[in-house]
Amino acid sequence: MPFIPHTDADRAEMLAAIGVDSIDALFADIPPELRCGELNVAPGQSEQEVFARMQQLASRNATDLTLFLGGGFYDHYVPAAVDAVITRSEFYTAYTPYQPEASQGTLQTIYEYQSALCRLTDMEVANASLYDGGTALYEAVMMALRITGRNRVIVDEGVSPIYRTMLRSYTTNLGIELNEIPTSRGRADREQIHEVLGDNTAAVVLANPNFFGCLDDLTELGEAIHEHGALMIVSTYPIALGLVKTPGAMGADIVTGEGQSLGLPLSFGGPYLGFMTSLTKHVRKMPGRICGRTVDAKGREGFVLTLQAREQHIRREKATSNICTNQNLCALTALVYLSLLGKQGLVQLAQVCADKAHYAYERLIAIRNVRMRFPGRWFFNEFVLELPSPAKVVISHLLERGIAAGFPLSRYYDGMDNCLLLAVTETRTKEQIDRLASAVEASL
Repeated sequence: MPFIPHTDADRAEMLAAIGVDSIDALFADIPPELRCGELNVAPGQSEQEVFARMQQLASRNATDLTLFLGGGFYDHYVPAAVDAVITRSEFYTAYTPYQPEASQGTLQTIYEYQSALCRLTDMEVANASLYDGGTALYEAVMMALRITGRNRVIVDEGVSPIYRTMLRSYTTNLGIELNEIPTSRGRADREQIHEVLGDNTAAVVLANPNFFGCLDDLTELGEAIHEHGALMIVSTYPIALGLVKTPGAMGADIVTGEGQSLGLPLSFGGPYLGFMTSLTKHVRKMPGRICGRTVDAKGREGFVLTLQAREQHIRREKATSNICTNQNLCALTALVYLSLLGKQGLVQLAQVCADKAHYAYERLIAIRNVRMRFPGRWFFNEFVLELPSPAKVVISHLLERGIAAGFPLSRYYDGMDNCLLLAVTETRTKEQIDRLASAVEASL
């Protein structure tokens, strides 16, 4: 018999505590067609029979779609060597490295991950990773509040709407003023930001590339932000940094992003990792773990968690953050992936992504009544098309042909019912892009 920890009485008590009278009522907000339903596993079956049933159910997932989805999570090729390294038992079973004398290998990988992220973003220090891109951005905002002693934050609408929702959720009851500024022609609206930028502003949160895929040189805007004593926080897509101007070169104070594209599969939404880099002068305000390199009394090189005590994260108002851990195995994955690519490999990968995206752009805007939502060709591997019919309808038609054609922006942005966010990575072939264009044209 299986061990079931909760009795019927336990479940009834929990349901009563949250104010519902049944399991069905608990899940009432989930549409019936999206619910798993009963697994229908007959009693008394062997492990082999149960496993076969689970495989049968799993086969219902659509795993053979040609993906043109983006919006912060991307279908990149993961070299086989990545899994070969990270599935070594000393990596995937390692416990938290508070005892450096027993954890030198884990600590060294953390240090090298931090070094790789600093080089990638052109910044000076990094932490050992955070939970995901949205968490990292929230922590960057809180870090800016601690540094400046101010409580007002300006957020560009081009920042991921998922991240902005997280920011609103986390900060609602903390007395933090969030000002969200609409974009202008797909990029940060300098005029509006200047209007609200003041001496009480702790930070301005920007993205490059932004959620629409648009590229923007934020250097001059950063200078204006610094004139008011505020910090510039930039959320970025790490693969793009193989080709575009880095946040560090633009004068960013804190850089964050989602590390999924660095060797992690899409995997139904996780686990992923958030990364954070900063200037050295802000390192003592940085949340999470930080690994340093040092020497012992005999001059031998070693690695250790540094600058923060474990208890620093639970010291009420004096705490740096309530995050005292990191996504270590995911961060190791990113390190292995970047090490395998190398500097030139990352540049070549970014160039291939950009070239294929621009080829897709040329094919798609050649279709009658299809145009770019935002002017110009300043995008990396993601762009917004404006269609003559609702994007959701076109996406549904193409799903029937085995193509996940992109993301409907109407889900997050008013007045963009016909707008489709489309991403292209190195995994897409010319034939797949041509098939996408033909399918879009046929669906209009």
